[in-house]
Amino acid sequence: MQELPKQYAPSSIENKWYAFWEENKFFHSEPDKREPYTIVIPPPNVTGVLHMGHILNNTIQDILIRRARQLGKNACWVPGTDHASIATEAKVVQKLRKEGIKKADLSRDEFLKHAWEWTEKHGGIILQQLKTLGASCDWDRTRFTLEPELYDAVIEAFIDLYAKGYIYRGKRMINWDPEAKTALSDEEVIFKEVKSKLTHIRYQIEGEENYIVIATQRPETIMADAAVAINPNDERFNHLKGKRVIIPLINKAIPIIEDDYVDIEFGTGCLKVTPAHDKNDNEIGIRHNLEVIDILNPDGTLNADAQILVGLDRFKAREEIIKLLEEAGALDGEEEYTTNMGYSERTDAVIEPRLSLQWFMKMEEISKPALDAVVNGEVNFHPNKFVNTYKHWMENIRDWCISRQLWWGQRIPAWYINGSEEEYVIAKTEDEALEKARKKTGNAQLQVSDIKQDEDVLDTWFSSWLWPMSVFNEKDRDYYYPTNDLVTAPEIMFFWVARMIIAGFAFEHQKPFSNVYYTGIVRDKKRRKMSKSLGNSPDPLDLIAKHGADAVRMGMLFSSPAGNDLLFDESQIEQGRNFANKIWNAFRFLSMNRQDGFTYSSDLNIDANNLVDRWMLGRVNDTIEAMNDDFDKFRINDALKKIYSLVWDDFCDWYIELIKSETYGEPIPQERLATAFAIFEQLMKLLHPFMPFITEELWHAMKERDVKDAIIISSWPKPIQTDIANAESVKAFEAIQKAISSLRNIRAEMNIPPKVNFNLVIKTKNESATSLLTQNEWVFRKLDSIGTYETGTAVQKPKASASAVVDGNEFYIPLEGIVDFDVEKTRISKEINRLDGFLKSVEAKLSNEKFVANAPEDVLANERKKQADASTTIVKLKEILADLV
Repeated sequence: MQELPKQYAPSSIENKWYAFWEENKFFHSEPDKREPYTIVIPPPNVTGVLHMGHILNNTIQDILIRRARQLGKNACWVPGTDHASIATEAKVVQKLRKEGIKKADLSRDEFLKHAWEWTEKHGGIILQQLKTLGASCDWDRTRFTLEPELYDAVIEAFIDLYAKGYIYRGKRMINWDPEAKTALSDEEVIFKEVKSKLTHIRYQIEGEENYIVIATQRPETIMADAAVAINPNDERFNHLKGKRVIIPLINKAIPIIEDDYVDIEFGTGCLKVTPAHDKNDNEIGIRHNLEVIDILNPDGTLNADAQILVGLDRFKAREEIIKLLEEAGALDGEEEYTTNMGYSERTDAVIEPRLSLQWFMKMEEISKPALDAVVNGEVNFHPNKFVNTYKHWMENIRDWCISRQLWWGQRIPAWYINGSEEEYVIAKTEDEALEKARKKTGNAQLQVSDIKQDEDVLDTWFSSWLWPMSVFNEKDRDYYYPTNDLVTAPEIMFFWVARMIIAGFAFEHQKPFSNVYYTGIVRDKKRRKMSKSLGNSPDPLDLIAKHGADAVRMGMLFSSPAGNDLLFDESQIEQGRNFANKIWNAFRFLSMNRQDGFTYSSDLNIDANNLVDRWMLGRVNDTIEAMNDDFDKFRINDALKKIYSLVWDDFCDWYIELIKSETYGEPIPQERLATAFAIFEQLMKLLHPFMPFITEELWHAMKERDVKDAIIISSWPKPIQTDIANAESVKAFEAIQKAISSLRNIRAEMNIPPKVNFNLVIKTKNESATSLLTQNEWVFRKLDSIGTYETGTAVQKPKASASAVVDGNEFYIPLEGIVDFDVEKTRISKEINRLDGFLKSVEAKLSNEKFVANAPEDVLANERKKQADASTTIVKLKEILADLV
């Protein structure tokens, strides 16, 4: 075998192995007799580039899919991108603007040509970037939400839901994005707490010198006022009932009305009612049949109906109108005010409530199966804490505004007849629409020119809610659907997760997936969300180039338990890189010990008489079982920590040291090396889902292998059933580990040089301990510089010795001639003081009646054991201290 380079260089192997996996179709899946395991990628925006959130999310998906592959399942991870109506259209409009072209000057077809050209040039970049991370998606199955099949699926869903009475058209108050010039659903509005002002304005009572004062956050909309409302129970304003007031600046008289909605305690108790520009005011307007005056253009500027400040932006108009009110003597003052203001999730523009004719979907009835599925555990959330959030939203669900005033997207399949907005048909094609229009009107002479398709497109989420179904053709859907697991962020629980579950039951009559794993948000050390605007988000591709993909994957997972935010620090990536180097160097050391003709069996044949082998195999078995449990419970972070500890601590720091030759400079005995290689194989299999590149590299460096033997399709390890690698073996060796660690601590604290031998006297607690420590004297000698070695229940405690008590056994190092006695007395005194404090805390806990009454029995037993162990150790240390005086 070729010798490995001294340094691990990720860049030299990552492209090689990714190409190997792709060339051999290891990522590709076709239906067969195996159990399917399916994940659909949360489709990133076609405009997107890789960010830290993508790294976290897709690393977790890749871990799940790679392990499923190793478990022998038919693993299928479907990639793709979302057309992202608002974001993409904004990008294209921006590009055209730079070229001196206005969208308004283009026909729909001309604009869409530009949009497709832009998408083909820039779209899908993020999918290529995911390959650098090691994402093992089935790239042959890559989908795009605007490709023909998926487009048709969306249109057919609309037609089906319309026919069933779920979709309707109506004029309602909606959320309007003045920058994107489109309607938004409630879920696309992000509320932020902002500092604002309440402006107090005087409205003169008609025919009187007196006036009333209203308080408003939106003085720029007074020209659209239709009434002033008071609470009928507010005795302060009994004298106003039935009267009218004059709107300042435009001198228009409007009625004073009574409505229970008015909060007597808020502001002045008088509410300006502006039905066109506030949802609550609109409801009041409907109750009182008030005039609706819309004074804003779609871009947020004032229109001619405002009469004044026409053409000004709404926020500039607010500044100007305050000046005008002050000049007119109608300004009664201003006060600071904190409020929650809605912003567009896409453009960050302040949302404008707007009365608009839109398409809506009734949600109450159709969402009930999706609510039950999560509450009853048919669809499981990880962590489970998100179930209550989901339940609250679903129980208070509102109708979904599904139309968007854009061109990039699935065009609404509604066709208006003879220019009427009230008379229309729903059809998939123009020919079908014409046929339906002729039938509806009874006019067989209608022509294509007499019908016109709706200009609007459907909400992007109306396509992505079909994603787990629409990515498969009918045959494949029978095999792969429902999918298994979804990995996503909790902030799109309502945008996407809930709606996918709704769609699954609505169209396929079953859940779309069984588990939803919610990742946290990637934040910086100051707990700020990473973003380009803050400049606190590193480029993931730079991190991969610097540290390697495996290191980045490990670093992102070290501190990211499900549902909890990740506080990113590049040191975590460095920890991942250090781990890769540790593995590389460990294997390089083992491989350098291979002699001519060296072979090994992948079957683990350990020496039954060797406690170290029995312990190592026991640790491997325990880790496999614990990792399986972690994966079952979606504790990916915990599973990683277990294999990390097994590799770094147990195998590298202990096992390799103990299999070295007794003679310095001699190679490891080949039978011991063969066992180490077999164990290392198991470790690489367990580590592969987390670190795919280095494990594939080392897997092939261990022995010559065929393509069919690649680690990516190797079998996930199973615990080896044997009586010799049991819990007792693990416990026995762990006691030796503790003892050796204690001896090393004494050597360090007493400044005994590493090469200076010390004699070791061990007073054992029983004959079983004597046997264990006698048989494994070689372990102590292998790992430390020891002179004489004496053990037994009756040995005499040497005078003036450093000591440690481990599991009831007393370890003594006679110090005469090698250390300063005063230093040792100080050390023991400090340890006694520490244990005294520890003992008091345990006894305080056990004397707490409430704790004792409520704590589980195993917790109480553990606390009592701590108490007994600490008391015993203190007694023994005091005896040792007395011996030194």
